[in-house]
Amino acid sequence: MDHPRTAAGIVDGDGMGKGLSVWIGVAILVASPALAGPPYLTDDPEPTDTGHFENYLFVEGTRADEMFGSPAVGIELNYGAFADTQLTFSFPLESNPGSIGMGNVWAPLGAGVKYRFIEEDENGWRPQVAFFPSVAIPVGNAAHESPVTELLPIWAQKSFGPDWVVFGGGGFTDNPGAGNRDFVNYGLAVQHQFTEKLALGCEMFGQTRDSVDDAATTAVGLAGIYDLSDEWHLIGSVNTGVINHQADQFGFNLAVKWTI
Repeated sequence: MDHPRTAAGIVDGDGMGKGLSVWIGVAILVASPALAGPPYLTDDPEPTDTGHFENYLFVEGTRADEMFGSPAVGIELNYGAFADTQLTFSFPLESNPGSIGMGNVWAPLGAGVKYRFIEEDENGWRPQVAFFPSVAIPVGNAAHESPVTELLPIWAQKSFGPDWVVFGGGGFTDNPGAGNRDFVNYGLAVQHQFTEKLALGCEMFGQTRDSVDDAATTAVGLAGIYDLSDEWHLIGSVNTGVINHQADQFGFNLAVKWTI
């Protein structure tokens, strides 16, 4: 079950990193068991199957600094354009999006290309590895609050038997703007396929500080995937900060995923 979104931080609504933003929209779900991606906030290297779409309708939100941010609602479109190559686009559905909240590497408007350049050795120890450059472009009021940011991560994944998978990685984020700092994102997740339809897992993710006034953040989370059919899936995750807890007290992501 392979980002939307896909976990690491971007900037918040005032461009100063008040609250942990994490990836949800850059990963893709696939129908086979024990693969990675949404609802995990840590991304994975698995691209969409060539010639197919895998899409998400999602809602996400966070509590930081004793306040709940407005939930963000959006849609992500992922297309397997070529072998080992995925195109990802994300669009806000609310009329006045801001960049507070979990998963807003894509909020409010995003695009990226995932290219898997190493295939997994199923009988050995070589993982699959992908490069996933992306850009987040603020629109509406967010255009006055946050700069355009570019993310340059590397993701790896290794399966252990039919039911276990480990995936993770991270990368560099260019974060321009007065008082902002470029920063590094990272994440690591483990998932187990408990039944034919249900997979559960846990993860740790975070980032170095993204402004001169903020501190580094680290969070942990739980995620689940339930397959209604080969085409339709329900996914969700919750997380909380363990380092700089005030910046990420609680976050959630819920989504419906469908394939074409």
